[in-house]
Amino acid sequence: MIIYLVITVFFSMIGSLIVLKFHKWSERNSFLIINFVAGIMLSLAFIHLIPEGFEFNQKIMLWVLCGFLFMFLLQFIVLIPCHVYNNSKCTTGNITLSIFFGLLLHSFIDGLIIAIGFEAGFNLGIITTVCIMAHKLPDGITVAGILLHKGASKIKIFVLSLLIALFTPVGAISGIILFKNISLSSIGSMLGITAGSFIFIAASDLIPETYKSNKKAITSIMLFIGVITVIIITKFIFV
Repeated sequence: MIIYLVITVFFSMIGSLIVLKFHKWSERNSFLIINFVAGIMLSLAFIHLIPEGFEFNQKIMLWVLCGFLFMFLLQFIVLIPCHVYNNSKCTTGNITLSIFFGLLLHSFIDGLIIAIGFEAGFNLGIITTVCIMAHKLPDGITVAGILLHKGASKIKIFVLSLLIALFTPVGAISGIILFKNISLSSIGSMLGITAGSFIFIAASDLIPETYKSNKKAITSIMLFIGVITVIIITKFIFV
């Protein structure tokens, strides 16, 4: 299983390195990337996370709502110091923190799902890993794209992208050691929470950035391109 976890980390980092490789272009067109990322996150939530979670837990939409509200509460809490000290400069950093936490949770659950797949059987573990790998490339683009748009340096983007990617093996190891007997219903709940967090991040933090762009038309189109990208990858993987 270790080699498959290494591959998932590799796929995730490729996405981040693509953004870093074309750093200057990415920086100039960060509004395009951020809407592309929003499309990816919405697609992952509605096409992958919610349907997969529904197979394990029929009350998935309740957990989606919980995930959405949790991210709202998290962002509200981390923004309190900004309002108390009237420091407008810290707003972006605190919003990025809430986004980072959501992506970290998503990566951890990916690893947990892989562990449960291998626990159920080697073949199922392989299939599960391929499913996770299908969205690891756009995951990497998502992480790097958001951090770049928020003004993070190359080194910071690489380190945080690697940290998020490594949380997939952490989730897998935790699944083997701590959650060996975790119920499928609980997995469904966590998938729902992740989906809700993705919907919140896309709708609250990413899509509104469109209105700051001077190229609103093409920026808006990138949202649809992000959605279509995930659909195409899904179709290609599961042909």
